[in-house]
Amino acid sequence: MADKKSNYSASNITALEGLEAVRLRPGMYIGSTDTKGLHHLVWEVVDNSIDEHLAGHCTHIDMFIHADNSLTVKDNGRGIPTGMHEKLKKSALEVVMTVLHAGGKFDKDTYKVSGGLHGVGVSCVNALSSHLRAEVHREGKVFEQEYKQGKPVADVKEIGKTDRTGTNITFTPDDEIFSEREFKFETLAARMKELSFLNKGLHLSLTDERVKEDEEFKKIEYVSEGGLTEFVKFLDESRTPIIENPIHVMGKEDNVEVEVAMQYNTSYTENIFSFVNNINTREGGTHVSGFRRAINRVFTQYGESNNLFSKLKFKIAGEDFREGMTAVVSVKVPDPQFKGQTKGELGNSEVNGIVSRCVGEVLTNYLEENPKSSKRIIDKVILAATARHAARKAREMVQRKNVLAGGGLPGKLADCSSKSPEDSEIFLVEGDSAGGTAKSGRDRVYQAILPLRGKILNVEKAMEHKIYENEEIKNMFTALGVSITEKDGERVLNTEKLRYHKIVIMCDADVDGSHIVTLILTFFFRYMKTLIEQGHIYVAAPPLYQVKKGKQFQYCWNEEERQEAISRLAAGANEDTVKVQRYKGLGEMNAIQLWETTMDPETRILRQVVINDAPEASNTFSMLMGDEVPPRRRFIEENATYANVDV
Repeated sequence: MADKKSNYSASNITALEGLEAVRLRPGMYIGSTDTKGLHHLVWEVVDNSIDEHLAGHCTHIDMFIHADNSLTVKDNGRGIPTGMHEKLKKSALEVVMTVLHAGGKFDKDTYKVSGGLHGVGVSCVNALSSHLRAEVHREGKVFEQEYKQGKPVADVKEIGKTDRTGTNITFTPDDEIFSEREFKFETLAARMKELSFLNKGLHLSLTDERVKEDEEFKKIEYVSEGGLTEFVKFLDESRTPIIENPIHVMGKEDNVEVEVAMQYNTSYTENIFSFVNNINTREGGTHVSGFRRAINRVFTQYGESNNLFSKLKFKIAGEDFREGMTAVVSVKVPDPQFKGQTKGELGNSEVNGIVSRCVGEVLTNYLEENPKSSKRIIDKVILAATARHAARKAREMVQRKNVLAGGGLPGKLADCSSKSPEDSEIFLVEGDSAGGTAKSGRDRVYQAILPLRGKILNVEKAMEHKIYENEEIKNMFTALGVSITEKDGERVLNTEKLRYHKIVIMCDADVDGSHIVTLILTFFFRYMKTLIEQGHIYVAAPPLYQVKKGKQFQYCWNEEERQEAISRLAAGANEDTVKVQRYKGLGEMNAIQLWETTMDPETRILRQVVINDAPEASNTFSMLMGDEVPPRRRFIEENATYANVDV
């Protein structure tokens, strides 16, 4: 008798039509269905408007978050064509909105450069929206078509006259698809600011209509006249520059446009951000390789020809030329070949040489024409090389000690019994007292505890070798099982032996606790960014209050919950008093309370740390942890309502 499992025939083959595949497997098209995927919908729509700008037909892009959490992107481009598509016998607008990989991006006469070419475009947004409305202003007329879950409600129709051109797309993310449907104003604003720097002269605005009756709409506008030079100054506003103005590169070869702005500062970190056709290439690619190649070649030639490295007893490395550098590398490529659907890395091999030549020529001239600035940069490079040499020795000492000690773990670490990293989590706990409470309250099977004494080293202001000498940081390296190695002359974090897949920062719910969280996050962002990118870093959220009446009590994580708890418990029949305990420290909770509020997977709140906008994140860490007080004060004042700040 044949096995039923072997009955595999043509009837088992399912052919998905139209946009059904997108709805069935949304992660394949937008990466995820969480908040990151939600905002990816916005970027797909905005990319179309940006492409109109790159083609020379759009000067303004306006975004509106509506009260019902739908979103509109409005531009003054040419407007999507609405005429009949000859082959498909339907309006070109309907084709663009309902057919994957349809649009003007594939016609090189229409768009010389496109950021959306590698994506699935607005049709994907349509498929994943419960409702979408497209309004086109074109040829003196206004056209409209509406869709539900990607399917047209009716044919394209003319609804009025107009004296403007452009496209308005309004969509509501489908709650059947997305676990998170609230658009984040800060996330959208950061991308709009970034786009303004990348597109000099383009006017962008963001309006949030989700306000109470007595409040005005929150609106922000961006336009940059300085472009990438202004971008670098923004990124470095909390750092001290060592050259007067950023070095600016503009060039074009074989229809590939190259623009670079770079600045040197007194910090010890390298910040290179790259873009292809306005798309943030977080993993870099051939354009970044070309930039680094030019930096290495030109500086090496300049230093050796002027006998500037003669006193060094070791060889200068590529990273020495980039320590304390902030740079933005932006290229416009007619036919970009990205690696992966998320467009994270550029693969065009020819771009490497083009960027290298463009940057090399400008940089060579700069060094010859600006001897004082060149001297300051070279002095910085020599200092970086010396510090790197010392850091390598310190790093090797830490890692060798671990090996010689048989992989010995820090004495303070209370490890879990599980040997499966996927099932294990470690809590980095502020202070020995809270650490002791956490050790008593944890589940020993899968939860490890590492107490950290006081505030760890501020890595933003420390030379690298000092970092490996810090006891708390050494303990974190050892406990986590990660190490820093060198590959192709670059330092990389080796996570093959990572011992826990959840790394939870747990600090007091007060100002000092917030400061320690920021110090630890700065360390992870600068030296273990891979752990953030892989989704391993979390921040615990201990409650702020316990509201108690008699035997009844409720934990509260914000002021609104506290007020609600007071009102609810006060309405009870007995006459006991409204007692409110403010938890300023983890040590104020006993082991059971800490477990049920902050450590129990069934009831706790963990905030996963993600990098939505690397340039903005880098700027924020530098501002919070740097020496410049005014920008830090401004940030605190602007964000005080979002933070738990004790005054």
